[in-house]
Amino acid sequence: MKALLCRQFGPPETLVVEELPDLVPGDGQVVIDVHAAGVNFPDSLIIEGKYQFKPPPPFSPGAECAGVVRAAGAGVKNTRVGDRVIAFTIYGAFASQVAADAARLVPMPPGLDFPTGAAFVMTYATSYHGLVDRGALQAGETLLVLGASGGVGLAAVEIGKALGARVIAAASSAAKLAICREHGADELIDYSNENLRERLKALTGGRGVDVVYDPVGGIYTEPALRSCAWRGRHLIVGFTNGEIPRIPANLALLKGCAIVGVFLGDYLHREPARAAADLRTLFEWLGAGKLRPHIAGTYPLARGGEAIRALVERRVSGKLVILPGE
Repeated sequence: MKALLCRQFGPPETLVVEELPDLVPGDGQVVIDVHAAGVNFPDSLIIEGKYQFKPPPPFSPGAECAGVVRAAGAGVKNTRVGDRVIAFTIYGAFASQVAADAARLVPMPPGLDFPTGAAFVMTYATSYHGLVDRGALQAGETLLVLGASGGVGLAAVEIGKALGARVIAAASSAAKLAICREHGADELIDYSNENLRERLKALTGGRGVDVVYDPVGGIYTEPALRSCAWRGRHLIVGFTNGEIPRIPANLALLKGCAIVGVFLGDYLHREPARAAADLRTLFEWLGAGKLRPHIAGTYPLARGGEAIRALVERRVSGKLVILPGE
């Protein structure tokens, strides 16, 4: 098998492709022939030792993939060799084979291609969990999505529209906002050229937004929080800006609003039945055409570091996918 390896913590340029022995599944595990693997922001953190989970080098990054089960270990009953599956791995998916816990597999719906399968679940499940479970977004409410052209951002735009909300997309360029418009955003804010608070005040008539979806952090969190309506919900999804903001706690008091954490990883582990129900809804919406994952590009395994670099530098709208067979 081939794998993109992190031999020591460092930037994407330090990753190397090497030949390794084929994998053997442990108890409760399967080995998957990886056909496609989605690139996500945590991949950039884990290779630099900045993620909450730090595997010892050498390891392959890659937290989600789609492929075919090639071998199953003892005790595996929910899948069998030859099944098409999506897997959550935390790391290891940027390789031609990956070992995964059978409990963390999702059967691929008939007709779904591998690149879309690899690009769909993590971003859409995060956004659905955030907006529906944590944010209680209702039809007719106003949703602000920061970093709206990114993977989870575009997913939030589409899910917000599917739920009947008015969606305001905020991103850093006209080109990124054009993609947000294509995916259903009602209003656009270029926060590289516009004052976020003033623009939100104008768009909402001074009322503010009901839900903020915030995967960005940094300098944008506080003005977005200040723009919450009474009983608003500010969802903390991540910090792609690179800075964890210090939030004035009095704002939550004055606005009667909630600051709510969104962490898909523990949700999948702690509440698997609810997470499975979320995925059933998402796959139904995907099949009905309500959701349209945007894959900005595909990369061979040897250029996986370039894909991570492009994501870190925010040169990507939607998702990038690595194809180990190319």
